[in-house]
Amino acid sequence: MNMPSAEDLLGAHVRISSFIHNTPVLTSRSIDTIAGCELYFKCENFQRMGAFKMRGAVNAILQLSKEEKLRGVVTHSSGNFAQALSLAAKEIGVKAYIVMPDDAPEVKKAAVRGYEGEVIECEPSIADRERTADKVQQRTGATFLHPYDDHKVILGQGTAALELLQEVSDIDFLLAPVGGGGLIAGTALAANYFSDGCRVIGGEPFAVDDAFRSLKSGRIEGNESIDTIADGLRTTLGQLTFPIIQRYVERIIRVEEQEIVDAMRLIYERMKIVIEPSCSVPLAAVLKEKGNFKSKRIGIVLSGGNVDVRKLPF
Repeated sequence: MNMPSAEDLLGAHVRISSFIHNTPVLTSRSIDTIAGCELYFKCENFQRMGAFKMRGAVNAILQLSKEEKLRGVVTHSSGNFAQALSLAAKEIGVKAYIVMPDDAPEVKKAAVRGYEGEVIECEPSIADRERTADKVQQRTGATFLHPYDDHKVILGQGTAALELLQEVSDIDFLLAPVGGGGLIAGTALAANYFSDGCRVIGGEPFAVDDAFRSLKSGRIEGNESIDTIADGLRTTLGQLTFPIIQRYVERIIRVEEQEIVDAMRLIYERMKIVIEPSCSVPLAAVLKEKGNFKSKRIGIVLSGGNVDVRKLPF
């Protein structure tokens, strides 16, 4: 497999720059004191449509041919990539068909429709998502864009870490949550090409620890259950994300559901910003292993803020 290059990542950043926000990096002295290290939060919850996935969606659509753009794009997503592709497609003038599980948060379905994406609902399983997306593709001729298992998407997602590394020097560790692997893979590429020895670690719920087990077994593992509050992390690794993670991610730290909630609450209370549960997993990982991060400089990608505030877990 051809590994994306440093030039590919820089090219993606230039390509998407007029369509995205270069999001702020925030710090919190009180959280630093609690964690025993210096934390730098790359706030993709302030990204357009509220999550890092805008980056990958824009990068993928911009590289379609004129004919492909005319036929539109289709994807399956539980929420954030659905919104990202809808908004990116609207901005670029492309029709977006979005297959969403019927149990996806209503706030995310409403956001997709608000961005003029056409929502097609299906059963929650990955197999049902893929089957429904295939039918839409056959009916419309739209180009399928995978939510994470696509090098163009991975490179787009990696631009968040690239910006963080450009802004904050001498970072020892970079942490990101792990779902399908697009963000952590892009983050790992950025660290490999544009840092001086920064180590990349993933954060993952015990309830859906397929990436942790995949690194142990050397093959892509699945999950028997998706019972986690971190709804953005319920997907399994892809054929393109897994080799990048194998090569460039040092390890994955697993956290309990209550640890996710506690870290989420800490960010709300101390930083006064809105994040979704998946977002707090890397901080939960740092707090779980304070001894391993003591006095280090740590970058954390806060992945998104698309949460129904009427249903906060605290």
